[in-house]
Amino acid sequence: MIDSFTHTIAFAPLLPQWALLTLAVLLILTLLFGLFTRMRGALLRALAGAAVLLWLAGPQSLKETHRELPETALIVVDQTASMQLGNRAAIARAAARVLGEKTPQGLSLRIVTIRGEQTHGTRLFDAFAQAAADIPPEQLAGAVFITDGQTRDAPPDVPERLSLHDEHGHPVTLPLHVLLTGRGEETDRRLRVLQAPPYAIVGKSAVIRVQVDDLGPGTQTGTPASVTLTTDGNPALTVPVKTGEPQDISLPVVHPGETLVGLSVSSLAGEVSTRNNQDILTITGVRDRLRVLLVSGTPNQGERVWRRLLKADPSVDLVHFTILRPPEKDDGTPLSDLALIAFPVEELFQNKINQFDLIILDGFENRHILPPIYLRNIARFVRKGGGLFLIAGPEFTGPNSLQDTAVGDILPAHVPSSPPDLSPLEAAPGVILNRFRPQLTEEGRRHPVTAELPGAPGSHASASSLSAASDIAGEWGPWYRALRPDDAHGQVLMSGPDASPLLVLDHVDNGRVALLLSDQIWLWSRGEFGGGPQAELLRRISHWLMKEPDLEEERLEAHIADGSLTVTRHSVAGTAPSGVTVTAPDGSTSTLAIRETSSGIASGRMPVTQTGIWTVDDGAHRAFAAPVSADPEEFSDLRLTADFVGPVVKRTSGTLAWIGDNPAMLTIPPIRLGASPHANALTFPQRHAHVLTGTSTTPLLPVWLVLGVTALLLGAGWYREGRR
Repeated sequence: MIDSFTHTIAFAPLLPQWALLTLAVLLILTLLFGLFTRMRGALLRALAGAAVLLWLAGPQSLKETHRELPETALIVVDQTASMQLGNRAAIARAAARVLGEKTPQGLSLRIVTIRGEQTHGTRLFDAFAQAAADIPPEQLAGAVFITDGQTRDAPPDVPERLSLHDEHGHPVTLPLHVLLTGRGEETDRRLRVLQAPPYAIVGKSAVIRVQVDDLGPGTQTGTPASVTLTTDGNPALTVPVKTGEPQDISLPVVHPGETLVGLSVSSLAGEVSTRNNQDILTITGVRDRLRVLLVSGTPNQGERVWRRLLKADPSVDLVHFTILRPPEKDDGTPLSDLALIAFPVEELFQNKINQFDLIILDGFENRHILPPIYLRNIARFVRKGGGLFLIAGPEFTGPNSLQDTAVGDILPAHVPSSPPDLSPLEAAPGVILNRFRPQLTEEGRRHPVTAELPGAPGSHASASSLSAASDIAGEWGPWYRALRPDDAHGQVLMSGPDASPLLVLDHVDNGRVALLLSDQIWLWSRGEFGGGPQAELLRRISHWLMKEPDLEEERLEAHIADGSLTVTRHSVAGTAPSGVTVTAPDGSTSTLAIRETSSGIASGRMPVTQTGIWTVDDGAHRAFAAPVSADPEEFSDLRLTADFVGPVVKRTSGTLAWIGDNPAMLTIPPIRLGASPHANALTFPQRHAHVLTGTSTTPLLPVWLVLGVTALLLGAGWYREGRR
């Protein structure tokens, strides 16, 4: 630090300012009166009074001692994701090291490194503003950015931290210098997805709007290029496009659930990188208004449960009929007096049956309502890919039971029929009238339809008849009637009295069937002894029947996050393969070991380094995953360019220099302090910032001098007045 001295004149009045002004006015009036009356010696007497007045003002010589403060230049080193291309990051670090060695005396450098924690691209000026806030404005000399030129926050004017005022209030613009880590402007081609729907209807096409841009010197719009789309390992679709122009691409959505869409554009000769030539989208396929046919055999308590559940789902179109009057009933009432809608048998089960996704038969007893041809249509509907859910009660064991028709051929269980001469007071052999609590089977604990249902009973709880005293918390509420089948196949997910099957699911050719062997699930909705998850269970069964991907019992899932690929294999069979084959985007394959983590679930993890779509195959199922870029804006433009920072450098009279592409051989301009701006140097102004370290004062008019001068002037005035 260097000490300096300054001398100034200051005043320390012996009288208040108003008193000094009053005396000065009286002195001037006296002088004017003497001059007006031609009084001899008036001027000399006025000078004597002025000497006394000046002494009363207290003039002093003020000596101040100052210590100069060092000036600080802020060096911002860009180490964000775009700087990882080539040698950019190493060049920036080497340049910062060289600048530290070239620092002239009187200037200190403060280095700030930007690592790229932002999620909206590189923001160098925000980082500079935050770092400069710790430096006193009078000590800031300017800034140097060492970067590839890619920043998303370049201001339209001079940055606030570089636009200051000196101690006299005059505006001062500090310089911004930029060192670009390369030899010159680069070219790049990028693919931008302007619009893509997150959801699309299965069987229709999703429209994706893309645009290809060529950036950098020598590029122009209208250049032919091609965009290639790949979806879940299907054959690629190539579409010709022109650069600089939006292009709509139609992509068929062929299955429900997530579809990974990989897009890539043909490369540009000489471009800096092809990383932003590709993108990955996720489009979820959804069914268009799932159509459900609900037929209730007779009015029952469960109808309201079904209507509330299906009406609450905005994606479901519900057609509901309740059989109030069977055809054979003849009580003599004229047809004109019946306010009933005729059951449209032919319309529903012949003409439009294939328009439904799911048929629900709740307590349905045929009673000659459906001719055999329509029952065969229901079986055919299921075999071709439809879903059938049958809720069975005592009517299932009667003479008009559906299990004795063509529908029975696709049902996963059979219940003994009641003898025709059975007394109303006798219990049918296939009907159990005991209090019991539904339980999950071992298979039910693994199956996605019933796994982790809210309030599921413990694995060792008994499903046999219970007394009222056994009602305990943590178990589902009881039911009081169920059917006991004599034969069952498929997947038994829930058990009833004496561990008999209660909920059975089965695959029939391309379709699916669910059979609930009790008509008392509505008791759960009433909260009987705590109730149970009837709405969630019915929803899961219905959506499994309509083939919702997340409810598939055998499925393979893949997910990429934080640089790792996680593979999960779900299986109700209880056994899973010990390894899966993983195919990287570049076509290379590897084997990933998976281990069982819980009943029916096995998983494994491996690191991933490539961008693009990864494929996982266990021999029977395939899954796809792709990493999601944490900061897609960071890679939207990968050029070395002065387009963004150049205008700001020019407004601050700074220097923009290309320092080369070899960290060992950099061309860095020298640093100058106090000189005028120079195109080949990093010039910083010498602001002479200082701090006051001490003061001393000395009177300019000693008392003896003032008295002597005053006496001399008064004596001269008397002498002049005495001469005639």
